[in-house]
Amino acid sequence: MRVPNHIAIILDGNGRWAKKRGMPRSFGHVKGCENLEDICEVAKELGVKYLTVYAFSTENWKRSAEEVGGIFGLLVKYVASELEELHHNNVKVRILGDYNQIPKTAVNSIEKALTTTKDNDGLQFSIALNYGGRQEIVRAVRQICYLVENGELKGQDIDEDLISSYLYTGMENQNIPDPDLIIRTSGEEPVSYTH
Repeated sequence: MRVPNHIAIILDGNGRWAKKRGMPRSFGHVKGCENLEDICEVAKELGVKYLTVYAFSTENWKRSAEEVGGIFGLLVKYVASELEELHHNNVKVRILGDYNQIPKTAVNSIEKALTTTKDNDGLQFSIALNYGGRQEIVRAVRQICYLVENGELKGQDIDEDLISSYLYTGMENQNIPDPDLIIRTSGEEPVSYTH
């Protein structure tokens, strides 16, 4: 069996799953978080080198303040309960996205996880937080434009490799490869895939 080098999981549909069962949306997020623990363990056992979960997109800010707060509360709880085990298992935690805009308690938890696991070289576990693909592209283009405006780079020097180095996966020598397998947990096909 060929094991993917990089698996990405779009955590989607937890709230809808809970509502179909007559439970609050927050119950679905709790269950999704519990499943994530199992996913990390199985990925590590299979020999997956990179695991990325898309946990909170820039679009998720449109949800109710209660639901958003609950999601970040879960993040804090997850780090508190699982960080020691992640570190013990040599898992390195990385963040993709602009996490400085999220609640301070969640930022503190994230920074603790990043610091604690920074030297680990086992499973590379990336969490996309406050992440949006378009936002990431705009951010990368602005940074490259700044270099061109300041004469540090010429327009003809811009190629795929340069752009990749300014994406979250290329920053700070992360060099995270593109996913081999993308799983969307809700099973729904986004409109962008059909056009």
